[in-house]
Amino acid sequence: MANARFFANRGPFRLSRLAEISGASLGPGADPTREIRDVAPLETAGPDDITFLDNARYVEAFAATAAGACVVAEKFAGHAPPGVTVLLSQSPYQAYALIAQAFYPGPAPTPGVHPTAVVGPQVRLGEDCEIGAHVVIGAGARLGARAIVGASAVLGDNVVLGDDCIVGASVSLECCLIGDRATIQPGARIGPAGFGFAPNPATHIRVPQVGRVRIGDDCHIGANATIARGSAHDTVIGNNVWIDNLVQIAHNVEIGDGSILVAQAGIAGSTKLGKFVIMAAQAGLIGHLEVGDGAQIGAQAGVIRDVAAAETVLGSPAMAIREFWRQVAAVKRLSKQRKEGND
Repeated sequence: MANARFFANRGPFRLSRLAEISGASLGPGADPTREIRDVAPLETAGPDDITFLDNARYVEAFAATAAGACVVAEKFAGHAPPGVTVLLSQSPYQAYALIAQAFYPGPAPTPGVHPTAVVGPQVRLGEDCEIGAHVVIGAGARLGARAIVGASAVLGDNVVLGDDCIVGASVSLECCLIGDRATIQPGARIGPAGFGFAPNPATHIRVPQVGRVRIGDDCHIGANATIARGSAHDTVIGNNVWIDNLVQIAHNVEIGDGSILVAQAGIAGSTKLGKFVIMAAQAGLIGHLEVGDGAQIGAQAGVIRDVAAAETVLGSPAMAIREFWRQVAAVKRLSKQRKEGND
């Protein structure tokens, strides 16, 4: 159950409505008029809550839950304890996410410009925008309808922000074009100059970074993530890309639709990721690589070569995952042999 101090609950909802929202179907004997008041984990849910099961490891917890309803795959539905109504879904976690969004939707704008905000000339604010305290919006910037800009955010000259975007506190945006429904968490930096210079023994020579950052629709940018603008080409983030906290994306990088970058991942300049690529935490890619569609890069992997579509790599330097585990097993065998030889 969410803390009411911080999160407003929009329930209750009837089971029939939750089934409609989630695309799930009510199980045998379900009362479609039964009201559910909140969402909760299996272990703590009560009779007025709905929960979910999406992992066989938690079947025992499901069998013992006190929840009023549970979203579950049909193969696990028989484990439901008495009194628990099941909502059947092929993708229980996705169905549950839609239900949770109904109970706890994102913030709606409170239209208006705070009196401490500074709005430059020729700025275009869309309908029902909310501009928070001490926000600075540079000349010629364009904000779409229902944009929310948090306190102390800075939007540079000519920045473009689409409809229904949420910009967190202390975010800075410059030289960027951002699509609709983007969520940018506090402290993120989008569009600063990339790390471009010509090495020189006397003094390194700055290379002007004159590209932009282009971000598609439905993207999520985590807190304190940094996306540098291009040096001459643009840095490009596709649609529905999810970037976690503290991720670093260098100049001229291109990231395909649906990709996921987990905390502290880093990508050097001009590397290109295909669609639906996953980079796990603290993984790093050197510059000028190509990563194919659907590739997966394991945690702390150091990638120094191209990665083929659908390939999974791990280790530093990164290698195919089967080769990585073969090497781990070989090292264990050698360690064991050495220990036995010393006994």
